[in-house]
Amino acid sequence: MSYFFHPAAETEHLESVAFYESRQPGLGASYLTAFEEAMSAIVETPKRYRIRRSPDIRRKNITKFPYYIIYRETPDGIQVLAVAHNRRQPGYWLKRTAKR
Repeated sequence: MSYFFHPAAETEHLESVAFYESRQPGLGASYLTAFEEAMSAIVETPKRYRIRRSPDIRRKNITKFPYYIIYRETPDGIQVLAVAHNRRQPGYWLKRTAKR
């Protein structure tokens, strides 16, 4: 199984990489590694993480960084709906769930 981004989630993800890299060279790469490790775990066992929003929206924290991944399974793979900072308004990404 593979994964793909909602366009807004991809923007969030790339902005996070750029932010960390601007703070300290190599930190963006560390964030990217942690993100990829989280996505590998999700792709391997997507139902492992509990449902946060019915019927099928789940969440996985990114280790060592204050972010989490909001995702769901689709016939095409795992759709990443948001890559959200822990302090961001909860549920801001809900409008992204309308289209599959």
